[in-house]
Amino acid sequence: MATDTKRLKIDDENCVLDPLKNFLLWCDSVKLTLSDKVYLSKEGTVAEYGMLAKEDIEEGHILFSIPREILLHHGTTKVKKVLEEGKKTLESASGWVPLLLGLLYEYTCSQSHWKPYLSLWPDFRTLDQPMFWSQKEREKLLKGTGIPEAVNTDLKKLQDEYNNIVLPFMKSHPDLWDPEKHNLELYKSLVAFVMAYSFQEPVEDEDEDEEKQPNPPMMVPMADMLNHVSKHNANLEYTPECLKMVSVRHIEKGEEVFNTYGQMANWQLLHMYGFAEPFPTNSNDTADIQMSSVYKAAVQVTQSEADKRLLVEKWNMLCEMEVVGEKGVFIFGQLGSLTYNELYTTLKVLCMPMQDFEEFRENEGWEEDEEDDDEMEQALSFSGMTGLSAEWKRLLHAAAALTLDSYSEDVETDRRRLEDQGALAELGSREKRALHVRNGQKSILQRLQQLTKPTA
Repeated sequence: MATDTKRLKIDDENCVLDPLKNFLLWCDSVKLTLSDKVYLSKEGTVAEYGMLAKEDIEEGHILFSIPREILLHHGTTKVKKVLEEGKKTLESASGWVPLLLGLLYEYTCSQSHWKPYLSLWPDFRTLDQPMFWSQKEREKLLKGTGIPEAVNTDLKKLQDEYNNIVLPFMKSHPDLWDPEKHNLELYKSLVAFVMAYSFQEPVEDEDEDEEKQPNPPMMVPMADMLNHVSKHNANLEYTPECLKMVSVRHIEKGEEVFNTYGQMANWQLLHMYGFAEPFPTNSNDTADIQMSSVYKAAVQVTQSEADKRLLVEKWNMLCEMEVVGEKGVFIFGQLGSLTYNELYTTLKVLCMPMQDFEEFRENEGWEEDEEDDDEMEQALSFSGMTGLSAEWKRLLHAAAALTLDSYSEDVETDRRRLEDQGALAELGSREKRALHVRNGQKSILQRLQQLTKPTA
């Protein structure tokens, strides 16, 4: 209950580390209130800092409350006036530049109001996202997961952003930023910090017809100390005066308090936050099949030149309809296809007889009485796939096989590693996390293969 939230206690034996103690003193000074039923620690947590229950906690208990004045974003930094004046020149695809410039200043300012908070991370490389791994490591451990491609895109974008937007702006304000000190390497580290620890306040749904722009990211002291699991026990709530972390179920004494970062697959968790949930605990895990792999699977079973030409026409039609794309993916979760609209349309068109396709093309799409959303979802769920036609199953089976072949390790090798506790213990941290990502994806793909296996 809110009445149980009191001023911070800093004499707990678990809070003897100087950075943590200083942070708690700072929290006390800025009126961030923490419940007596929890404490911060590096011991007994799944990673780095975390929050643990001192005693049993009931559902609905306010674990801590954060005044909005201490949220760290471009509008609360010492350089807010300069950032506001240069707003137009700081626009970027990410929308992160104002926050990152504010962080560059505050992180290197000895008198920063947020120094006790930012000092918790003397080296952002401890986050150990794949962007800090060598390209060779990413290719060896994460090939086929989608992470190497995502990291390459990130690194290219942040370098372009720094050189084309951040650096010119800093040079125009030499009294506030020094490119020698505020260099690309520090910028990259702060990008990783924002990826791993920032929060975005949900957009109010006042007008459903009006497209809403997402709120910019912000750093939320204390809230970012909580680790994540898909089966979390706490959730951050937003009010006009403050942000509150509230327990969403009973938490037992000694249990770690977990927030949720959203419905995140393991590859997303590793890419953005630097960790993965041990297999098979992540109920939100997914596996991607490249849309082009379904096309390749269709090519494999095409025999005549006329059939090949028809297949090309079908695929081009799907591209024109924006159902598929060169870099698009079909996503599968624990229960089946999550992109069932696109997948259903693709399978139906690719498997159409010529006469039906000609009619489809003339109509520029489906008639009004085609299958509804629920029917498509059910048909492409794992529980419904046994009812698919042999032709659809064959395409899905072959596409899954092509995807499994893209990994550097085969399914059985990874499975044996997970089952052998001795071998698992000998793996390095990066190898373990990559293994959990690969195995989660492969398990979903294998399930898809089993359900679509051609019958004799």
